[in-house]
Amino acid sequence: MKDLKDVSPDYILSLQRNELTEHYIYKRLAAGVTGVKNRRVLSQIADDELRHYNVWKLYSRKDVEPNSLKIWFFTMICRLFGLTFGLKLMEKAEKNASDVYSRFPSSFREVQGIVSDEEEHEQALIALLDEDRLKYTGSVVLGLNDALVELMGVLAGLTFALQNSRYVALTGIITGIAAAMSMAASEYLSTKAEPETKSPLKAALYTGMAYIMTVVILIVPFLVIPFLYVALGTAFMASVCIIAGFNFYVSVAKDVPFKSRFAEMVVLSLGVTVVSFLAGIAVRFVFGVEI
Repeated sequence: MKDLKDVSPDYILSLQRNELTEHYIYKRLAAGVTGVKNRRVLSQIADDELRHYNVWKLYSRKDVEPNSLKIWFFTMICRLFGLTFGLKLMEKAEKNASDVYSRFPSSFREVQGIVSDEEEHEQALIALLDEDRLKYTGSVVLGLNDALVELMGVLAGLTFALQNSRYVALTGIITGIAAAMSMAASEYLSTKAEPETKSPLKAALYTGMAYIMTVVILIVPFLVIPFLYVALGTAFMASVCIIAGFNFYVSVAKDVPFKSRFAEMVVLSLGVTVVSFLAGIAVRFVFGVEI
């Protein structure tokens, strides 16, 4: 107790509340996850978090309520974006907690036990997380990247060549659907030819759906914004948001760098857009297209 004389009672209560909150998160995930192994590991981690809560309670001598919003948030994240992504986000939070715990005196053995548990949790989660959707990340990248680069180039070229939002949107939709089907078929054949465990049909669906969703997002500005170049700028900003969102997901779920991958895709997309826009100017000037 004397080792904690400089620690704020409110700070101990916040740590105590965090452990109880994570206990309920893991408990909910364990109840909803498929697979006996996954359920057993998550239940064990939930029990450890509850034990951590009781350690802090010995010092605070108070009961606290869990953070209901955090419980709801991470539960929904896991359901919407997969168990891997949600737990990796929590893992990052636990790393921060481990840094906090490491500042406590080494004589406070209970804290050292908590740090050890957190490290074991990380290793257990790494062994646990083998989600089906992550096997097809490459297929999603293929669909997103091709749609962003190709369609943004097409929209930029058509914007100056046609000078009409409706024509640009109509042409973009037709091009996008045809390209999505082509990409899905190519991914199917490519996956089928490789000696892997991935399903060719699933790989094709992930690629095609990623392409179609990107097409819809990029075309909408031309349907709702009357100013042509504002619509083009909005579509490009939407593409940047898509790139940021997907790369954040991959960086968290697969522990890969975010900034370099994000910058590379943005520069590539911007470069193709600029070149295509200039090509549209050239086509309009050479062929005298007036619509």
